[in-house]
Amino acid sequence: MAQTQASQWLATLPEQAEYDVVVLGTGAAGMAAALFASIAGSKVLLVERTEYVGGTTAWSGGTTWVPLTRYLADTPTEDSFEQVMSFLDAAVGEHAPRAMREAFLKDGANAIHNLVDHTQVAFRACAYHPDYLADLPGATVNGRALEPLPYQAGHLGVNLQLLRPPIPEFTVLGGMMVNREDISHLLQRFKKPKSFLYTLKLVGRYYRDKLFYGQTARSVMGHALIARMLASVLERQIELTVSTQVTDLKINTEGSVQLSLQQAGISKQVQAKGGVILATGGFGRDPDKRKAYYPAGVPDFSPTAPGHTGELHKQVLSLGASYGQAEDQPAFWAPVSIRRRADTSLAVFPHFVFDRSKPGTICVDQTGQRFVNESCSYHEFAKQMLAGGARTNPAWIICDAPAIQKYGLGMVRLGGDKLSPYLADGYLLTAASLDELAQKLLVSAENLKAAIAQMNEAAESGVDHLFQRGSTVYQRANGDPSHQPNPSLGLIKTPPFYALKLYPADIGTAKGLQADTSARLIREDGSVIEGLYACGNDLNSIMGGTYPGPGITIGPAIVFGYIAAQAASHRAKAQLQQRRDQDLDQAKDQ
Repeated sequence: MAQTQASQWLATLPEQAEYDVVVLGTGAAGMAAALFASIAGSKVLLVERTEYVGGTTAWSGGTTWVPLTRYLADTPTEDSFEQVMSFLDAAVGEHAPRAMREAFLKDGANAIHNLVDHTQVAFRACAYHPDYLADLPGATVNGRALEPLPYQAGHLGVNLQLLRPPIPEFTVLGGMMVNREDISHLLQRFKKPKSFLYTLKLVGRYYRDKLFYGQTARSVMGHALIARMLASVLERQIELTVSTQVTDLKINTEGSVQLSLQQAGISKQVQAKGGVILATGGFGRDPDKRKAYYPAGVPDFSPTAPGHTGELHKQVLSLGASYGQAEDQPAFWAPVSIRRRADTSLAVFPHFVFDRSKPGTICVDQTGQRFVNESCSYHEFAKQMLAGGARTNPAWIICDAPAIQKYGLGMVRLGGDKLSPYLADGYLLTAASLDELAQKLLVSAENLKAAIAQMNEAAESGVDHLFQRGSTVYQRANGDPSHQPNPSLGLIKTPPFYALKLYPADIGTAKGLQADTSARLIREDGSVIEGLYACGNDLNSIMGGTYPGPGITIGPAIVFGYIAAQAASHRAKAQLQQRRDQDLDQAKDQ
């Protein structure tokens, strides 16, 4: 399929075209669901409302939390169904139905194995990626979190243009995507011959791709997962359409689902015999639902991809679907910083792990005091920002000269990025003394100096008695392993000092459509809406708005994509058999 076919697909489609399964959305959930349905023998249509495939997955780290897969054997960790359930029960509690996480665990390994055995998707176990809530019973340091392998996608040719471009701030040299391994070699390129050769090969391939394809053809992390899925979709000849809006959705009397589609001014209807799988990414870009469900203080900007408008939610809610009500949080959060790009667009940078947990940093509120364990997960960090109201939202992250030189700060890259552009536009603030810094931040100098004195004392002893920073394996894993006695605690004493402003932003909705363990949408009374399914952020989070570990959105997205695809494909076959039986009965009557 050429890219022009995907963007002009509707013009070539006959009226009332029939499919076994129609999947709406092309993030990890939708792509996986389409692939699983195709593997099950279904005729599949995959619909994307934006011009690119990938959703927020393409902008993510791509970590996929699915326990008990074959990749567990590649780690020293021992794990079991009971151990994982113990961990999830402690983390999630009553915020989501236990049956949903049981279904996730029971089908998780099957889903991953089915995907890697029948498509170009490839994973490996993260070598060391602890569960975020590492102090809970049943937590592990590896074996559950998987990462997609890098992918050279040049063979996609013109279809490379279908992939959502990466966030510029996460690339180098104007578009080259890099992962942790790449960054390590880039920083050591003049120190180690192996890293020098690695860098030459990496950069050479990037410029070669730019010459041949006009863009990078090497994908890493979440972008690699999407590139692998797109290659598999094209390989399996799954019909794909982009820039296509669903203007109407209704359930026919015989059980099929009818969709009205619109693309480039052309409108047509299609039928889904087995059903429709919603994987549109949730309602995070819907201003009305943000206002209705998000707590006060969440800014309008977000690091998520566009397209998650929840438009289809309105249609399925009118058919009786309902939202979950028991979640701990309506969305997943992360602290972000913002900066205006040269093209006037707004860069929204999520502070996941690269700075908050590193020694030599501290976070303070509007009074100049610490308010949170800086090395906790990004979700828990931003949750505390929101809970504190105007005192903690926005907050400040502060470091000294050696820390910013070694670790970077937000969009300031690690390894010695030039600071002048960030200082010039006000993204980064600097001061020669803590008193001057306090004045610039409009916080109490007394409180700020006391907070940093307490941090320096903790750095010397290795113990943060105030907030227990660096007290779990997860927190220490995100520090600097070469720094002792605590990888997350360091002195802040060498001027000049630097600071930038943090806001709590949403990185994906947790509140979503309620479904049963077969991913079928259900009404408030628990009855099933036949023919409608949900996965990804459209599905009410099986984690109940908690964030127990890395990849707990993508992992369940893929697994419930598998569950939904199996159910919808089975239903399509049952519909076909029913139609054949009816035709046979009619033939006998004649």
